[in-house]
Amino acid sequence: MIMFKKKNKEAKIKSPRFQTFRDAYGVTKSVKPWIGVAVVAVFAVVLVIGVALGVVLGHPVYGGFVSIPLAALAALFFFTRIAGSAAYASIEGQIGAGASVLMAIRKGWTTTPAVAVNRQQDMVHRSVGRAGIVLTGEGGFAVRQMVQDEKKKSERYAPGVPITEVFVGEGDGQVPIRKLQKHVTKLPKKLSAHQMREVRARLKAVGGMSMPIPKGPMPKGTKIR
Repeated sequence: MIMFKKKNKEAKIKSPRFQTFRDAYGVTKSVKPWIGVAVVAVFAVVLVIGVALGVVLGHPVYGGFVSIPLAALAALFFFTRIAGSAAYASIEGQIGAGASVLMAIRKGWTTTPAVAVNRQQDMVHRSVGRAGIVLTGEGGFAVRQMVQDEKKKSERYAPGVPITEVFVGEGDGQVPIRKLQKHVTKLPKKLSAHQMREVRARLKAVGGMSMPIPKGPMPKGTKIR
């Protein structure tokens, strides 16, 4: 009875990990259909090289034994890199894609999505971390004025706090969606942990959206890690 309980517990622990991997593979395959063949090819190439080295050194069995985990590790590393780019590609251009990326930052940042929205579905997201307040704009030309309006509000409720403006896109002065998370987390720290918590509390009291979110779902089912 204890044995069965232990097995059930292990199954529960492994299931979410397998589900995450399966979801990641599904998203990656929808963007890059060749991913399955490529992963197998990477595994096979590393394995063949390892066995060949083993044959040259006179220990083919030992070479194969060592090469299997190395080949698996190389294939996993390759898949992780491709899956990351595919995840960004799958949400690029969707409404609220920037919010999905920002909210995936787990350590040191909190993001309030769509603190400002207009009828053209332009959005401004507000993030708070050790770097201060980051206002991220997604959309067309009008989003720049929306960011300025939100900046004035933030300055009124959190005077003296550094405010950084970020615009998502591929143009000059913009940050591509695939580089957004890294760009924000690399901003220099200007607040202490206590000051950061105080800023969060003040802005939380202010509230979030100034207008309802327009029709159209924010990206779901894609995990940015």
